[in-house]
Amino acid sequence: MDIATTPTLRTLLGHAELRLSLLSPETSLADGALDLPVRWVHNSDLVDPTPFLADDLVLLTTGSQFADSDAPGATAYVDRLVRRGVLALGFGSGVHRLGPSDELIAACADAGLALFDVPYDIPFLAIARAHAEAMATHAYARRSWALEVQRALAVAALRPRGLEATLAELARRLGCWVGLFDSSGAIAQQHPAALDGDADAVADAVAEMLARGTTASRSLDAGEHTVTLFTFGRTGQLKGVIGVDLSVIDAEARGIITTAIAMAGLSLEQSEQLARGRRRMHTQLLASLRTDEPELARRTLGALPPAPMIVANADAGPVDAMVGWFERQRAVGGTVSFVAEDADGLTICLGAASRGLLDQVAERFGIRIGVSAPAGYGEFSHAHAQAMTALRRSGGDRVIEYLDVASGGVLDAVVSAETRTLARTRLAPLRAHDATTGADLERTLRVWLEHDTRSEQTAAALGIHRHTLRARIAQAASLLGADLGSFPARAELWATLRAG
Repeated sequence: MDIATTPTLRTLLGHAELRLSLLSPETSLADGALDLPVRWVHNSDLVDPTPFLADDLVLLTTGSQFADSDAPGATAYVDRLVRRGVLALGFGSGVHRLGPSDELIAACADAGLALFDVPYDIPFLAIARAHAEAMATHAYARRSWALEVQRALAVAALRPRGLEATLAELARRLGCWVGLFDSSGAIAQQHPAALDGDADAVADAVAEMLARGTTASRSLDAGEHTVTLFTFGRTGQLKGVIGVDLSVIDAEARGIITTAIAMAGLSLEQSEQLARGRRRMHTQLLASLRTDEPELARRTLGALPPAPMIVANADAGPVDAMVGWFERQRAVGGTVSFVAEDADGLTICLGAASRGLLDQVAERFGIRIGVSAPAGYGEFSHAHAQAMTALRRSGGDRVIEYLDVASGGVLDAVVSAETRTLARTRLAPLRAHDATTGADLERTLRVWLEHDTRSEQTAAALGIHRHTLRARIAQAASLLGADLGSFPARAELWATLRAG
Protein backbone atom coordinates (compact mmCIF):
# COMPACT_ATOMS: atom_id res chain seq x y z
CA MET A 1 0.00 0.00 0.00
CA ASP A 2 1.58 3.31 -1.09
CA ILE A 3 1.22 5.74 1.83
CA ALA A 4 2.96 8.45 -0.20
CA THR A 5 -0.13 8.93 -2.39
CA THR A 6 -2.06 10.30 0.62
CA PRO A 7 -2.33 14.14 0.41
CA THR A 8 0.40 15.62 2.60
CA LEU A 9 1.77 19.06 3.43
CA ARG A 10 4.31 18.60 0.66
CA THR A 11 1.42 17.85 -1.72
CA LEU A 12 -0.34 21.05 -0.62
CA LEU A 13 2.79 23.17 -1.02
CA GLY A 14 3.31 21.62 -4.44
CA HIS A 15 0.15 23.17 -5.96
CA ALA A 16 1.73 25.66 -8.34
CA GLU A 17 -1.42 27.79 -8.70
CA LEU A 18 -1.47 28.48 -4.94
CA ARG A 19 2.13 29.82 -4.88
CA LEU A 20 2.61 28.74 -1.26
CA SER A 21 6.17 29.09 0.03
CA LEU A 22 7.70 27.32 3.04
CA LEU A 23 9.27 29.83 5.43
CA SER A 24 10.62 27.30 7.97
CA PRO A 25 13.99 25.77 7.11
CA GLU A 26 13.29 22.10 6.45
CA THR A 27 16.27 21.26 8.66
CA SER A 28 14.34 22.72 11.63
CA LEU A 29 11.50 20.23 11.12
CA ALA A 30 11.27 16.64 12.26
CA ASP A 31 12.20 13.99 9.70
CA GLY A 32 9.25 13.38 7.38
CA ALA A 33 7.25 16.31 8.77
CA LEU A 34 6.32 17.49 5.26
CA ASP A 35 5.17 13.98 4.27
CA LEU A 36 2.63 13.38 7.03
CA PRO A 37 -0.97 12.98 5.80
CA VAL A 38 -3.10 16.12 6.16
CA ARG A 39 -6.71 15.45 7.18
CA TRP A 40 -8.13 18.94 6.72
CA VAL A 41 -7.37 22.65 6.26
CA HIS A 42 -8.96 25.17 8.63
CA ASN A 43 -8.58 28.91 9.27
CA SER A 44 -8.87 30.91 12.50
CA ASP A 45 -7.54 34.15 13.99
CA LEU A 46 -8.37 33.18 17.57
CA VAL A 47 -5.62 33.50 20.16
CA ASP A 48 -6.42 29.92 21.19
CA PRO A 49 -8.21 27.99 18.40
CA THR A 50 -7.20 24.56 19.73
CA PRO A 51 -10.62 23.63 21.24
CA PHE A 52 -12.04 23.76 17.72
CA LEU A 53 -9.31 21.89 15.86
CA ALA A 54 -8.72 18.26 14.90
CA ASP A 55 -5.48 16.28 14.74
CA ASP A 56 -3.28 16.32 11.61
CA LEU A 57 -4.66 19.65 10.46
CA VAL A 58 -3.16 22.63 8.64
CA LEU A 59 -4.21 25.94 10.20
CA LEU A 60 -4.42 29.21 8.25
CA THR A 61 -4.37 32.63 9.90
CA THR A 62 -4.08 36.33 8.93
CA GLY A 63 -2.26 37.14 12.19
CA SER A 64 -4.77 39.65 13.61
CA GLN A 65 -4.47 37.97 17.03
CA PHE A 66 -0.77 38.78 17.45
CA ALA A 67 0.52 41.85 19.27
CA ASP A 68 3.60 43.67 18.00
CA SER A 69 6.96 42.38 19.29
CA ASP A 70 5.26 39.83 21.55
CA ALA A 71 7.75 36.93 21.56
CA PRO A 72 6.20 35.19 24.63
CA GLY A 73 2.75 35.41 23.07
CA ALA A 74 3.98 33.93 19.78
CA THR A 75 5.80 31.13 21.61
CA ALA A 76 2.72 30.27 23.71
CA TYR A 77 0.51 30.31 20.57
CA VAL A 78 2.79 27.93 18.66
CA ASP A 79 3.17 25.61 21.65
CA ARG A 80 -0.63 25.29 21.89
CA LEU A 81 -0.83 24.32 18.21
CA VAL A 82 1.93 21.72 18.50
CA ARG A 83 0.34 20.12 21.56
CA ARG A 84 -2.99 19.92 19.68
CA GLY A 85 -1.37 18.08 16.76
CA VAL A 86 -1.43 20.84 14.14
CA LEU A 87 0.94 19.92 11.31
CA ALA A 88 1.60 23.37 9.83
CA LEU A 89 0.65 27.04 10.06
CA GLY A 90 -0.11 29.09 6.95
CA PHE A 91 0.18 32.88 7.26
CA GLY A 92 -1.95 35.06 4.98
CA SER A 93 0.32 37.96 4.12
CA GLY A 94 -0.95 41.48 3.36
CA VAL A 95 -4.31 41.24 5.12
CA HIS A 96 -3.45 42.62 8.57
CA ARG A 97 0.32 42.32 8.37
CA LEU A 98 2.80 42.24 5.54
CA GLY A 99 3.97 38.81 6.70
CA PRO A 100 4.67 36.76 9.79
CA SER A 101 6.70 38.49 12.46
CA ASP A 102 10.25 37.50 13.30
CA GLU A 103 8.95 36.32 16.69
CA LEU A 104 6.44 33.95 15.06
CA ILE A 105 9.05 32.63 12.61
CA ALA A 106 11.47 31.97 15.49
CA ALA A 107 8.78 30.31 17.63
CA CYS A 108 7.82 27.95 14.77
CA ALA A 109 11.47 27.08 14.13
CA ASP A 110 12.08 26.38 17.83
CA ALA A 111 8.97 24.17 18.08
CA GLY A 112 9.58 22.37 14.76
CA LEU A 113 6.24 23.59 13.33
CA ALA A 114 6.16 24.14 9.57
CA LEU A 115 5.29 27.75 8.67
CA PHE A 116 4.41 28.77 5.12
CA ASP A 117 3.39 32.00 3.42
CA VAL A 118 0.04 32.49 1.66
CA PRO A 119 0.07 35.31 -0.94
CA TYR A 120 -2.50 38.11 -0.51
CA ASP A 121 -4.42 37.19 -3.66
CA ILE A 122 -4.86 33.52 -2.70
CA PRO A 123 -8.04 33.04 -0.62
CA PHE A 124 -7.96 30.52 2.20
CA LEU A 125 -10.97 28.86 0.58
CA ALA A 126 -8.88 28.06 -2.50
CA ILE A 127 -6.35 26.22 -0.31
CA ALA A 128 -9.07 24.26 1.49
CA ARG A 129 -10.69 23.41 -1.87
CA ALA A 130 -7.41 22.24 -3.37
CA HIS A 131 -6.81 19.95 -0.43
CA ALA A 132 -10.40 18.64 -0.49
CA GLU A 133 -10.08 17.84 -4.20
CA ALA A 134 -6.78 16.06 -3.57
CA MET A 135 -8.44 14.02 -0.80
CA ALA A 136 -11.34 13.11 -3.11
CA THR A 137 -8.94 12.10 -5.89
CA HIS A 138 -6.95 10.01 -3.44
CA ALA A 139 -10.10 8.34 -2.04
CA TYR A 140 -11.30 7.47 -5.56
CA ALA A 141 -7.88 6.05 -6.46
CA ARG A 142 -7.84 4.00 -3.25
CA ARG A 143 -11.33 2.61 -3.93
CA SER A 144 -10.36 1.72 -7.49
CA TRP A 145 -7.18 0.09 -6.20
CA ALA A 146 -9.17 -1.87 -3.61
CA LEU A 147 -11.59 -3.18 -6.24
CA GLU A 148 -8.70 -4.23 -8.48
CA VAL A 149 -6.98 -6.04 -5.58
CA GLN A 150 -10.19 -7.82 -4.58
CA ARG A 151 -10.58 -9.07 -8.15
CA ALA A 152 -6.97 -10.26 -8.10
CA LEU A 153 -7.58 -12.11 -4.82
CA ALA A 154 -10.67 -13.77 -6.27
CA VAL A 155 -8.64 -14.99 -9.28
CA ALA A 156 -5.87 -16.23 -7.00
CA ALA A 157 -8.38 -18.18 -4.91
CA LEU A 158 -9.33 -20.22 -8.00
CA ARG A 159 -5.79 -21.50 -8.50
CA PRO A 160 -4.84 -25.07 -7.47
CA ARG A 161 -3.31 -23.93 -4.15
CA GLY A 162 -5.93 -21.27 -3.63
CA LEU A 163 -5.23 -20.25 -0.05
CA GLU A 164 -1.49 -19.98 -0.56
CA ALA A 165 -1.97 -18.05 -3.81
CA THR A 166 -4.45 -15.67 -2.14
CA LEU A 167 -2.11 -14.82 0.72
CA ALA A 168 0.85 -14.41 -1.65
CA GLU A 169 -1.21 -12.01 -3.78
CA LEU A 170 -2.30 -10.12 -0.66
CA ALA A 171 1.34 -9.70 0.42
CA ARG A 172 2.34 -8.53 -3.06
CA ARG A 173 -0.48 -6.00 -3.34
CA LEU A 174 -0.02 -4.59 0.15
CA GLY A 175 3.76 -4.68 -0.21
CA CYS A 176 4.29 -6.24 3.19
CA TRP A 177 4.70 -9.50 5.12
CA VAL A 178 1.57 -11.65 5.49
CA GLY A 179 1.49 -14.74 7.71
CA LEU A 180 -1.12 -17.43 8.35
CA PHE A 181 -1.22 -19.15 11.75
CA ASP A 182 -3.28 -22.33 12.08
CA SER A 183 -5.64 -23.19 14.94
CA SER A 184 -2.73 -24.51 17.02
CA GLY A 185 -0.86 -21.19 16.72
CA ALA A 186 1.85 -22.58 14.44
CA ILE A 187 2.91 -20.56 11.40
CA ALA A 188 1.47 -22.37 8.39
CA GLN A 189 2.35 -19.90 5.61
CA GLN A 190 4.19 -16.62 5.28
CA HIS A 191 4.84 -14.36 2.32
CA PRO A 192 7.15 -13.21 0.93
CA ALA A 193 9.57 -14.53 3.59
CA ALA A 194 9.99 -14.83 7.35
CA LEU A 195 8.94 -11.83 9.45
CA ASP A 196 11.85 -9.44 9.92
CA GLY A 197 10.92 -8.58 13.50
CA ASP A 198 10.09 -10.02 16.91
CA ALA A 199 8.49 -13.27 15.74
CA ASP A 200 8.25 -14.60 19.32
CA ALA A 201 6.12 -11.65 20.41
CA VAL A 202 3.82 -12.20 17.45
CA ALA A 203 3.54 -15.94 18.20
CA ASP A 204 2.68 -15.21 21.85
CA ALA A 205 -0.04 -12.74 20.82
CA VAL A 206 -1.47 -15.30 18.37
CA ALA A 207 -1.57 -17.97 21.09
CA GLU A 208 -3.33 -15.56 23.45
CA MET A 209 -5.98 -14.64 20.85
CA LEU A 210 -6.65 -18.30 20.00
CA ALA A 211 -6.89 -19.22 23.69
CA ARG A 212 -9.47 -16.46 24.20
CA GLY A 213 -11.51 -18.02 21.39
CA THR A 214 -13.34 -14.87 20.24
CA THR A 215 -13.13 -13.06 16.92
CA ALA A 216 -10.84 -10.06 17.32
CA SER A 217 -8.06 -7.98 15.83
CA ARG A 218 -4.97 -6.66 17.56
CA SER A 219 -1.95 -4.54 16.68
CA LEU A 220 1.42 -4.92 18.37
CA ASP A 221 4.94 -3.66 17.97
CA ALA A 222 7.35 -6.40 16.82
CA GLY A 223 10.75 -4.78 16.90
CA GLU A 224 10.69 -1.99 14.33
CA HIS A 225 7.50 -3.35 12.78
CA THR A 226 3.79 -2.96 13.55
CA VAL A 227 1.93 -6.23 12.99
CA THR A 228 -1.85 -6.39 12.98
CA LEU A 229 -3.46 -9.75 13.73
CA PHE A 230 -6.94 -10.81 12.62
CA THR A 231 -8.65 -14.00 13.79
CA PHE A 232 -10.86 -15.89 11.38
CA GLY A 233 -13.59 -18.41 12.03
CA ARG A 234 -16.50 -18.20 14.46
CA THR A 235 -16.27 -17.44 18.16
CA GLY A 236 -15.47 -20.70 19.91
CA GLN A 237 -14.42 -22.26 16.58
CA LEU A 238 -11.48 -20.13 15.44
CA LYS A 239 -9.66 -21.47 12.39
CA GLY A 240 -6.52 -19.42 12.85
CA VAL A 241 -5.01 -15.94 12.64
CA ILE A 242 -3.77 -13.82 9.73
CA GLY A 243 -0.97 -11.36 10.49
CA VAL A 244 -0.10 -8.31 8.38
CA ASP A 245 3.07 -6.25 8.84
CA LEU A 246 1.51 -2.91 7.92
CA SER A 247 1.84 0.22 10.05
CA VAL A 248 -1.16 2.05 8.54
CA ILE A 249 -4.38 0.26 7.62
CA ASP A 250 -7.05 2.48 6.12
CA ALA A 251 -10.64 1.50 5.28
CA GLU A 252 -9.72 0.17 1.82
CA ALA A 253 -6.83 -1.94 3.09
CA ARG A 254 -8.99 -3.29 5.91
CA GLY A 255 -11.68 -4.21 3.40
CA ILE A 256 -9.12 -6.10 1.31
CA ILE A 257 -7.82 -7.94 4.38
CA THR A 258 -11.40 -8.80 5.35
CA THR A 259 -11.91 -10.27 1.88
CA ALA A 260 -8.73 -12.34 2.23
CA ILE A 261 -9.87 -13.54 5.68
CA ALA A 262 -13.24 -14.60 4.27
CA MET A 263 -11.53 -16.49 1.45
CA ALA A 264 -9.14 -18.12 3.93
CA GLY A 265 -12.07 -19.23 6.05
CA LEU A 266 -13.87 -20.66 3.02
CA SER A 267 -10.73 -22.43 1.83
CA LEU A 268 -10.13 -23.96 5.25
CA GLU A 269 -13.78 -25.03 5.47
CA GLN A 270 -13.36 -26.87 2.18
CA SER A 271 -10.08 -28.32 3.44
CA GLU A 272 -11.85 -29.53 6.58
CA GLN A 273 -14.43 -31.35 4.49
CA LEU A 274 -11.61 -33.06 2.62
CA ALA A 275 -9.87 -33.75 5.92
CA ARG A 276 -12.99 -35.43 7.32
CA GLY A 277 -13.09 -37.70 4.29
CA ARG A 278 -9.38 -38.39 4.66
CA ARG A 279 -9.83 -39.23 8.35
CA ARG A 280 -12.54 -41.76 7.52
CA MET A 281 -10.29 -43.35 4.91
CA HIS A 282 -7.35 -43.47 7.34
CA THR A 283 -9.57 -45.13 9.95
CA GLN A 284 -10.38 -47.88 7.46
CA LEU A 285 -6.71 -48.23 6.49
CA LEU A 286 -5.79 -48.50 10.17
CA ALA A 287 -8.22 -51.41 10.51
CA SER A 288 -6.44 -53.07 7.58
CA LEU A 289 -3.00 -52.45 9.12
CA ARG A 290 -4.16 -54.00 12.39
CA THR A 291 -4.69 -57.24 10.50
CA ASP A 292 -0.94 -57.10 9.68
CA GLU A 293 -1.71 -56.59 5.98
CA PRO A 294 -0.06 -53.31 4.83
CA GLU A 295 -0.58 -53.62 1.07
CA LEU A 296 -3.95 -51.87 0.95
CA ALA A 297 -2.60 -48.90 2.91
CA ARG A 298 0.56 -48.80 0.79
CA ARG A 299 -1.38 -48.83 -2.49
CA THR A 300 -3.83 -46.19 -1.24
CA LEU A 301 -1.31 -43.80 0.30
CA GLY A 302 1.54 -44.42 -2.11
CA ALA A 303 4.04 -44.75 0.74
CA LEU A 304 4.15 -45.81 4.37
CA PRO A 305 6.78 -44.88 6.96
CA PRO A 306 9.92 -46.97 6.41
CA ALA A 307 10.37 -50.17 8.40
CA PRO A 308 11.34 -50.76 11.09
CA MET A 309 8.53 -48.53 12.21
CA ILE A 310 7.06 -47.57 15.58
CA VAL A 311 3.40 -47.25 16.49
CA ALA A 312 2.28 -44.58 18.96
CA ASN A 313 -1.11 -44.20 20.61
CA ALA A 314 -2.52 -40.98 22.08
CA ASP A 315 -5.73 -40.89 24.07
CA ALA A 316 -6.71 -37.31 23.19
CA GLY A 317 -5.68 -34.19 21.31
CA PRO A 318 -6.77 -31.88 18.46
CA VAL A 319 -6.77 -34.40 15.63
CA ASP A 320 -6.87 -31.92 12.73
CA ALA A 321 -4.10 -29.76 14.17
CA MET A 322 -1.92 -32.80 14.84
CA VAL A 323 -2.49 -34.17 11.35
CA GLY A 324 -1.59 -30.74 9.93
CA TRP A 325 1.55 -30.66 12.08
CA PHE A 326 2.73 -34.04 10.76
CA GLU A 327 1.92 -32.97 7.20
CA ARG A 328 4.17 -29.92 7.65
CA GLN A 329 6.95 -32.19 8.92
CA ARG A 330 6.58 -34.15 5.69
CA ALA A 331 6.61 -31.00 3.56
CA VAL A 332 9.60 -29.47 5.35
CA GLY A 333 11.72 -32.46 6.31
CA GLY A 334 10.35 -35.28 4.19
CA THR A 335 9.18 -37.30 7.22
CA VAL A 336 6.55 -39.82 6.11
CA SER A 337 3.90 -40.54 8.73
CA PHE A 338 0.52 -42.20 9.05
CA VAL A 339 -2.05 -40.77 11.46
CA ALA A 340 -5.50 -42.27 12.03
CA GLU A 341 -8.24 -42.16 14.63
CA ASP A 342 -10.49 -44.98 15.81
CA ALA A 343 -12.27 -46.08 18.98
CA ASP A 344 -8.94 -46.74 20.71
CA GLY A 345 -7.71 -43.16 20.24
CA LEU A 346 -5.23 -41.59 17.88
CA THR A 347 -2.66 -43.85 16.23
CA ILE A 348 0.60 -42.48 14.81
CA CYS A 349 2.97 -44.57 12.73
CA LEU A 350 6.51 -43.32 12.06
CA GLY A 351 9.81 -44.71 10.95
CA ALA A 352 11.85 -45.66 14.03
CA ALA A 353 14.43 -43.01 13.09
CA SER A 354 11.78 -40.28 13.51
CA ARG A 355 11.02 -41.18 17.15
CA GLY A 356 12.05 -37.68 18.32
CA LEU A 357 9.01 -36.09 16.65
CA LEU A 358 6.76 -37.74 19.24
CA ASP A 359 8.39 -35.72 22.04
CA GLN A 360 7.76 -32.55 20.07
CA VAL A 361 4.11 -33.30 19.33
CA ALA A 362 3.43 -34.37 22.94
CA GLU A 363 4.88 -31.10 24.23
CA ARG A 364 3.15 -28.92 21.64
CA PHE A 365 -0.33 -30.37 22.12
CA GLY A 366 -0.04 -31.32 25.80
CA ILE A 367 -0.93 -35.00 25.33
CA ARG A 368 0.32 -38.38 26.58
CA ILE A 369 1.68 -40.89 24.06
CA GLY A 370 2.52 -44.57 24.38
CA VAL A 371 5.18 -45.89 21.97
CA SER A 372 5.80 -49.43 20.76
CA ALA A 373 9.10 -51.16 20.19
CA PRO A 374 10.40 -50.99 16.57
CA ALA A 375 8.71 -53.62 14.38
CA GLY A 376 7.88 -54.59 10.82
CA TYR A 377 4.43 -54.15 9.27
CA GLY A 378 3.79 -57.88 9.66
CA GLU A 379 3.71 -57.19 13.41
CA PHE A 380 1.64 -53.98 13.30
CA SER A 381 -1.16 -55.36 15.49
CA HIS A 382 1.34 -56.40 18.13
CA ALA A 383 3.07 -53.01 18.01
CA HIS A 384 -0.32 -51.27 18.29
CA ALA A 385 -1.15 -53.32 21.39
CA GLN A 386 2.24 -52.40 22.87
CA ALA A 387 1.57 -48.70 22.31
CA MET A 388 -1.84 -48.92 24.00
CA THR A 389 -0.33 -50.80 26.95
CA ALA A 390 2.37 -48.15 27.33
CA LEU A 391 -0.24 -45.37 27.17
CA ARG A 392 -2.38 -46.98 29.87
CA ARG A 393 0.65 -47.16 32.17
CA SER A 394 2.21 -43.82 31.25
CA GLY A 395 1.40 -42.13 34.56
CA GLY A 396 2.57 -38.53 34.48
CA ASP A 397 5.01 -38.97 31.61
CA ARG A 398 4.32 -37.26 28.28
CA VAL A 399 5.85 -40.08 26.21
CA ILE A 400 6.38 -43.61 27.54
CA GLU A 401 8.09 -46.49 25.77
CA TYR A 402 6.58 -49.96 25.94
CA LEU A 403 10.04 -51.39 26.69
CA ASP A 404 10.17 -49.20 29.81
CA VAL A 405 6.89 -50.54 31.22
CA ALA A 406 7.26 -54.16 30.09
CA SER A 407 9.99 -54.82 32.67
CA GLY A 408 7.38 -54.83 35.44
CA GLY A 409 6.12 -58.29 34.49
CA VAL A 410 2.77 -59.72 33.41
CA LEU A 411 0.99 -59.09 36.70
CA ASP A 412 1.90 -55.39 36.61
CA ALA A 413 0.68 -55.18 33.03
CA VAL A 414 -2.81 -56.44 33.89
CA VAL A 415 -3.27 -54.09 36.83
CA SER A 416 -5.78 -51.39 36.00
CA ALA A 417 -8.26 -49.21 37.83
CA GLU A 418 -10.87 -51.94 37.39
CA THR A 419 -8.64 -54.71 38.82
CA ARG A 420 -7.61 -52.49 41.73
CA THR A 421 -11.26 -51.87 42.60
CA LEU A 422 -12.04 -55.60 42.41
CA ALA A 423 -9.00 -56.50 44.53
CA ARG A 424 -9.86 -53.98 47.25
CA THR A 425 -13.42 -55.32 47.35
CA ARG A 426 -12.18 -58.90 47.76
CA LEU A 427 -9.74 -57.89 50.52
CA ALA A 428 -12.20 -55.66 52.39
CA PRO A 429 -13.36 -58.37 54.95
CA LEU A 430 -9.76 -59.24 55.74
CA ARG A 431 -8.74 -55.61 56.21
CA ALA A 432 -11.80 -54.84 58.30
CA HIS A 433 -10.97 -57.75 60.62
CA ASP A 434 -7.33 -56.60 60.95
CA ALA A 435 -8.41 -53.05 61.72
CA THR A 436 -10.91 -54.19 64.39
CA THR A 437 -8.87 -56.87 66.14
CA GLY A 438 -5.33 -55.73 65.52
CA ALA A 439 -4.58 -59.02 63.81
CA ASP A 440 -2.09 -59.15 60.95
CA LEU A 441 -3.81 -61.59 58.61
CA GLU A 442 -3.09 -59.72 55.36
CA ARG A 443 0.62 -59.47 56.08
CA THR A 444 0.63 -63.11 57.16
CA LEU A 445 -0.84 -64.17 53.80
CA ARG A 446 1.65 -62.03 51.85
CA VAL A 447 4.68 -63.43 53.71
CA TRP A 448 3.29 -66.98 53.44
CA LEU A 449 2.97 -66.69 49.65
CA GLU A 450 6.38 -65.02 49.34
CA HIS A 451 7.86 -68.11 51.06
CA ASP A 452 6.10 -70.52 48.67
CA THR A 453 3.59 -71.46 51.47
CA ARG A 454 6.35 -73.20 53.47
CA SER A 455 5.21 -73.13 57.11
CA GLU A 456 8.61 -73.32 58.82
CA GLN A 457 10.19 -70.48 56.83
CA THR A 458 7.04 -68.33 57.04
CA ALA A 459 6.67 -68.76 60.80
CA ALA A 460 10.31 -67.89 61.27
CA ALA A 461 9.96 -64.76 59.12
CA LEU A 462 6.90 -63.66 61.12
CA GLY A 463 8.36 -64.67 64.47
CA ILE A 464 5.39 -66.87 65.39
CA HIS A 465 4.80 -70.59 65.99
CA ARG A 466 3.83 -72.70 62.97
CA HIS A 467 0.54 -73.68 64.69
CA THR A 468 -0.29 -69.97 65.05
CA LEU A 469 0.50 -69.56 61.36
CA ARG A 470 -1.89 -72.38 60.38
CA ALA A 471 -4.64 -70.81 62.51
CA ARG A 472 -4.14 -67.43 60.85
CA ILE A 473 -4.19 -68.94 57.36
CA ALA A 474 -7.40 -70.82 58.12
CA GLN A 475 -9.05 -67.71 59.58
CA ALA A 476 -8.00 -65.61 56.54
CA ALA A 477 -9.32 -68.23 54.13
CA SER A 478 -12.64 -68.21 56.00
CA LEU A 479 -12.91 -64.42 55.81
CA LEU A 480 -12.08 -64.44 52.10
CA GLY A 481 -14.35 -67.39 51.36
CA ALA A 482 -11.53 -69.15 49.56
CA ASP A 483 -9.94 -72.58 49.67
CA LEU A 484 -6.21 -71.85 49.71
CA GLY A 485 -5.19 -75.48 49.33
CA SER A 486 -4.86 -75.30 45.52
CA PHE A 487 -2.33 -73.47 43.35
CA PRO A 488 -4.94 -71.56 41.26
CA ALA A 489 -6.51 -70.19 44.46
CA ARG A 490 -3.13 -69.13 45.81
CA ALA A 491 -2.17 -67.54 42.47
CA GLU A 492 -5.40 -65.54 42.42
CA LEU A 493 -4.79 -64.47 46.03
CA TRP A 494 -1.25 -63.28 45.12
CA ALA A 495 -2.60 -61.27 42.17
CA THR A 496 -5.28 -59.78 44.42
CA LEU A 497 -2.72 -58.72 47.02
CA ARG A 498 -0.49 -57.18 44.28
CA ALA A 499 -3.38 -55.20 42.79
CA GLY A 500 -5.06 -54.17 46.04
